[in-house]
Amino acid sequence: MSKIYPDAAAALEGVIANDMLIAAGGFGLCGIPERLLDAIRDSRVTGLTFASNNAGIDNEGIGKLLRTRQVKKMISSYVGENKEFERQFLSGELEVEFCPQGTLAERMRAGGAGIPGFYTKTGVGTQVAEGKEHKEFPDQDGVMSTYILERGIFADLSIVKAWKADETGNLIFRKTARNFNQPAATCGKVCIAEVEEIVPAGALNPDEVHLPGVFVNRLVLGAPYDKKIEFRTVREREEA
Repeated sequence: MSKIYPDAAAALEGVIANDMLIAAGGFGLCGIPERLLDAIRDSRVTGLTFASNNAGIDNEGIGKLLRTRQVKKMISSYVGENKEFERQFLSGELEVEFCPQGTLAERMRAGGAGIPGFYTKTGVGTQVAEGKEHKEFPDQDGVMSTYILERGIFADLSIVKAWKADETGNLIFRKTARNFNQPAATCGKVCIAEVEEIVPAGALNPDEVHLPGVFVNRLVLGAPYDKKIEFRTVREREEA
């Protein structure tokens, strides 16, 4: 049975609904599943919770869904480049669960491995630790230290962006675009990947595959893509 769908809207058919928890790969505008995010916006579903490092920038990435008020909650570690995110959060329109970046990645990875929770030192003594179970464990030097319990993320849907895929769903991510895509892909009940190129089965070097196809349920060819830049910085050319 083919995993390849003609477009993002077709790939989302039957798996997108109101009030879902969606794990989304990407970091800023790097490696974001932009075709799938556009299709989610066009589907007009509401009440969504996104587990994602951030919400992109204004009107790009998840920022598009903030504009259309389809997102009720963000589980994120960085929100500094999106003014609409900031406005909705400060006005109480958007619920935000701040999560340290490494902890967020590990929560996704844990969910993908079937691990419901783990203890970490990160966040102890801060607002991140409020309301969470605290427990003492010996550290690597045998000294008792406080850890907090973090929950694995079990998403209804994972959406990711990869560089190359074969027809069975094996994925290769390109350089830093791997970021959160790999752990995000594993923690959803259904994973949809949009890619820049799809090659025949057997064409990829197994040693270069970053994510086995067993984690990927549906594929979309999203190319061509436009390279978007978060901050364009220029300087005057110096005279020779």
